[in-house]
Amino acid sequence: MNIVIPLYDDYEPLDVVGPYEVLAHIPGASVRFVGAEKGPVKDALGSLPTYVPATYSEVEHCDVLLVPGGGSFKAMVADDDFLAWVRRVHDRTRFTTSVCTGSLVLGAAGLLQGLTATTHWSEVETLASYGAVYTPQRTVRQGKVITSAGVSSGIDMALTLAALLTDEVTAQAIQLLIEYDPQPPFDSGSLAKASDAVQKRVFELMKEPRHNG
Repeated sequence: MNIVIPLYDDYEPLDVVGPYEVLAHIPGASVRFVGAEKGPVKDALGSLPTYVPATYSEVEHCDVLLVPGGGSFKAMVADDDFLAWVRRVHDRTRFTTSVCTGSLVLGAAGLLQGLTATTHWSEVETLASYGAVYTPQRTVRQGKVITSAGVSSGIDMALTLAALLTDEVTAQAIQLLIEYDPQPPFDSGSLAKASDAVQKRVFELMKEPRHNG
């Protein structure tokens, strides 16, 4: 089972590492990272570069395509060759998936027209501009297209995908293996739950320069 995750500079680390941790435990699965070029790809936070051993153009087909988000989506949607590749690969996938703003890449490739989909709450209008119908659900399946909301929801999406690719017992076993049993200390993980003060603070944090790396 061939699972491909394309990486561009400024990718969001948990968008990648969370699903990777789940999907790599699927029996018989091979997770591959590809990029526009071979070599290190910088993450959005600055201290977790990932080495990419192959270019996306070397991949003709895969069982699962998983597009992560982060600031990397801006370069992805501006790369016409990459979007054409996404469309070609999608034609033969069992599942085409995204995490966070990765759904905007699927939208730019024309894969979400008329479909219900999700993304990070900060990019709802952008998602709608690609003809998708936004929902705040953490994971949304429309046929073989599965989108997930912001960052941490990629783990939920990957477990959903693991059940589809294997069975629910195996997916639950992977969940137990990684001890994914969320019990957050605060209940502010969505706009619907966050106070005005928290919403104000998150926009301040989004503007803060990062000093990692």
